[in-house]
Amino acid sequence: MYNSPRGTTDILPADQAYWRYVEQKAARVCQLFGYQRIDLPIFEDTGLFIKGTGETTDIVQKEMYTFQDLGDNSLTLKPEGTPSVCRAYLEHGMQNLPQPVKLYYFSPIFRYERPQAGRYRQHHQFGIEALGEADAAIDAEVINLAWQFLGSLGIKRFNLFINSIGCPQCRPTYHKALREYYAGHVEKLCADCKVRLERNVLRLLDCKQPGCQAVAAEAPKSIDYLCLECDEHFQKLKNYLGLVGIPFTVNTQLVRGLDYYARTVFEIQPEEEKSQSTLIGGGRYDGLIETIGGKPTPGIGFGCGFERIILNLKKEGIVVAPVPSPQVFIAFLGDNARTEAIKLASSLRNADIGAVVTTSPKSLKAQLRQANNLGIPKAVIIGEDEVKAGVVVLRDMATSQQSTVKPADLPGLLR
Repeated sequence: MYNSPRGTTDILPADQAYWRYVEQKAARVCQLFGYQRIDLPIFEDTGLFIKGTGETTDIVQKEMYTFQDLGDNSLTLKPEGTPSVCRAYLEHGMQNLPQPVKLYYFSPIFRYERPQAGRYRQHHQFGIEALGEADAAIDAEVINLAWQFLGSLGIKRFNLFINSIGCPQCRPTYHKALREYYAGHVEKLCADCKVRLERNVLRLLDCKQPGCQAVAAEAPKSIDYLCLECDEHFQKLKNYLGLVGIPFTVNTQLVRGLDYYARTVFEIQPEEEKSQSTLIGGGRYDGLIETIGGKPTPGIGFGCGFERIILNLKKEGIVVAPVPSPQVFIAFLGDNARTEAIKLASSLRNADIGAVVTTSPKSLKAQLRQANNLGIPKAVIIGEDEVKAGVVVLRDMATSQQSTVKPADLPGLLR
């Protein structure tokens, strides 16, 4: 016996309705906001993530699935979507299109991390990116899209947290203040944070260890060190969110986990303390495209995991419509009836009506039980007498009412 690899899961037919529901709602809200779909490779050149995601991030340091292909190229299964979208933006000349270019994607994501409820080593992400616009209005639009997406799913209890982590001009002063503060608390830090103090001080605020969180709670706040432009950008964002009626909380410990973020960062989290953490997270990355070889280009986006969204749908008791079953089950008795059943099933499918016919002879009772188990609302019964008379019996599986009809009339009756 083989099992699925640790940190992966099978999406069984019983759960497919939730997946299709989330994907359809995401696509619809993106359409409303003018975002277009892009599909990206599952693997990329490893250098794209080392440069783009950031060499000091946990993703690059500990979580990437990297391999050498037969051409001796170093490739990495995609651990996040944003660098891939930025690479596609440059490779296909999208900088020459009207800006901003607004894109969305669905993609499997691969990270070697501790599996937990709603997060796997292979999980599935819905993400959006808006490239080529620096104004805070696009930040508010991205957050508004995320907010409307969750609302369209029927999820009601969630909160928005925002912060600004500044830009390359004002951030060095803040980093200096953080290092000076943390220098007096080194003994309270976990092993990872002692490394972050030297390599990526901003990530100290993102640690989930209780001891490190207690230290972070009293740390200097990034919003107190913003330059004039970053402060104006943040004030405009708050104003725009107010204009569209989205409540928010400024969380000065919110930094996100990737090196490329600048200015706006945000997360949407469930209200309940014991719920799974972040539903949607994202922010601005104005320096990313330049890092991977393009001209300075502003950008902002978010990502959210299907698994975590579906987990919260189930927690809130949101029931989605099942994937439609075929409309009719064709039961037969006898060899001649079997021939007619196969022909009728093909005819109905050609008429765009879903039909199932059993593949081996069974009793009528067993065939109707199979139709019930499959959730099929109608059954067509064909016996030797029906074959001779050129008719079939149409049965309503819910009421057991039956009527004799001509095969040619079935498409109209079933519609």
